[in-house]
Amino acid sequence: MHKEISVIQPEVVTFGESMGLMSAHDSRGLEYASTLHKSFGGAESNVAIGIARLGHRSGWCGSLGQDPLGTQIYKAIRGEGVDVSRALLSSEAPTGLMIRENAYGKSSVYYYRKGSAASQMRPDQLDASYIQSARILHVTGITAAISPLGLACVETAMDIARSAGVKVCFDPNLRLKLWTLEEASPVLLRLAQKCDYFLPGMDELRLLYGTEDETFIWNELSKLDAVSIVKGGPDLTYVLEHGTLTEIPYYKAEQVIDTVGAGDGFCAGFITGLLKNYSPVEAVRLGSVTGSMVVQAAGDWEALPTSAQVEALLNHKAHIER
Repeated sequence: MHKEISVIQPEVVTFGESMGLMSAHDSRGLEYASTLHKSFGGAESNVAIGIARLGHRSGWCGSLGQDPLGTQIYKAIRGEGVDVSRALLSSEAPTGLMIRENAYGKSSVYYYRKGSAASQMRPDQLDASYIQSARILHVTGITAAISPLGLACVETAMDIARSAGVKVCFDPNLRLKLWTLEEASPVLLRLAQKCDYFLPGMDELRLLYGTEDETFIWNELSKLDAVSIVKGGPDLTYVLEHGTLTEIPYYKAEQVIDTVGAGDGFCAGFITGLLKNYSPVEAVRLGSVTGSMVVQAAGDWEALPTSAQVEALLNHKAHIER
């Protein structure tokens, strides 16, 4: 069912699978853990929360189960200032679940998402006017991978946005636990042709194009209409825009606590930069700052910075302990 209609139109609209998250903190792993920490996570909702914390209006319109996990996630996303007026709560399918462990220094995630509400979301459940009124639509390859319906929702949303002049940001977020490379590659590369901002990692591009030849990769990216933001260079992020390649050094983190959510933090900062009418290069610099802040604390979305925290960092404001 749809929730109440918001009177505030988000600048950025996104949707995708947000899942319950259980984390085992026993260093021996999940098998030996006596307690689990409960939270939630999802690439798209993480980005929506990050944008809201940075002072811009975002909306998340995914589907959750009408169950305790789903209602907790719905309330938490709403509590972060994200518009969830078009989010769905399904009485016919459950909220997905992931369990994370760190066993002897090796992190693993186990997913329980088959038949989830998100995987059963249909294109006709998208509110076209909601997407058309945004400045940016953000989608990822995770939604495209969870089911044929998920892929249909992504393509339909992209088509709605493009027909209305809404910019489309696409993060391929290649997840080989969801589909094979042979299945993923043609789909993700096709979606890359339908976006305005393409945000892959260099490792993802090597897999998608089936080569280690970076010259070939850059040539293929040059054929896209999109501005390509390529993460994962040697301490660099690349911006390829109209045939011009710009290298942008990472904003170095003082310490690294947890790398989960770093890409979503980068994406939130990048999109926020676009909303501020920054050039793609300047938007990447902001994304680098927000991504570096995320890795300095634990959690999928909990460490996403506020605009005040980013400003304090960039202005080198001293921290007053007491």
